[in-house]
Amino acid sequence: MPESAHDSLVVVDLSYQYPDGNEALRGVNLRIPRGERVAVLGPNGAGKTTLVLHLNGILTGVGSVHVAGTLVAPSNFAEIRRRVGVVFQDPDDQLFMPTVREDVAFGPANLGLKGDELDQRVDWALDQVDMREFVNRAPHHLSFGQRRRVALATVLSMEPEILVLDEPSSNLDPASRRELAEIVQRLDITLLMVTHDLPYALQICPRAVVMSRGQIVGDGPTREVLLDEPLMSANRLELPYGFDPRSVPAAGTIKQ
Repeated sequence: MPESAHDSLVVVDLSYQYPDGNEALRGVNLRIPRGERVAVLGPNGAGKTTLVLHLNGILTGVGSVHVAGTLVAPSNFAEIRRRVGVVFQDPDDQLFMPTVREDVAFGPANLGLKGDELDQRVDWALDQVDMREFVNRAPHHLSFGQRRRVALATVLSMEPEILVLDEPSSNLDPASRRELAEIVQRLDITLLMVTHDLPYALQICPRAVVMSRGQIVGDGPTREVLLDEPLMSANRLELPYGFDPRSVPAAGTIKQ
């Protein structure tokens, strides 16, 4: 799988075995062009989280991972971890400062930004998630959905190459779920979204890959993947009762 200057992510023959012998990844190959939004689907234990942990070097297996042409390797970890922004399922894992501003400023400040440049970066990131009016609030005084948006802003403030969302719709009320989808859809960034929420995957991501037992077993337009009954059944993926992927607009592509 030769690399291209237009690829945000290239994974080649990636395998990983945990110390207990569990073979979590088995020869994974994946290419994501710059600007594409991709949902990663699959049952628990399929290898989704293990794959994500290889993108920023938390885990290192056999094979190779390149982010924007840079090999994920110990010598490049600092740069790679700036380029791969992960928003965890629980925003409280990422928010730890007294105010929203301080949380969003933490990463860029560690990169050396200060003064007006730092303030502008913070304001820009909060504007992306419609949270600028809460800049001086304590994160623990915000709703869960608002905290998730601030956690997203802390990642965007680092100007990553790839945004990774881990179960972004979990524990959100319907309004917060819709608002987050609208925010994510307008971001001009490469997106990898790990989710069990199949309608959300269809809404946000034009492309979906299906993982099972450490391998990618499906890859295509999200609607086509969700309508592939043998693929869905074989990999324990079930649509919500009454949901028909043909009845709702699929996600559009974003500008390249």
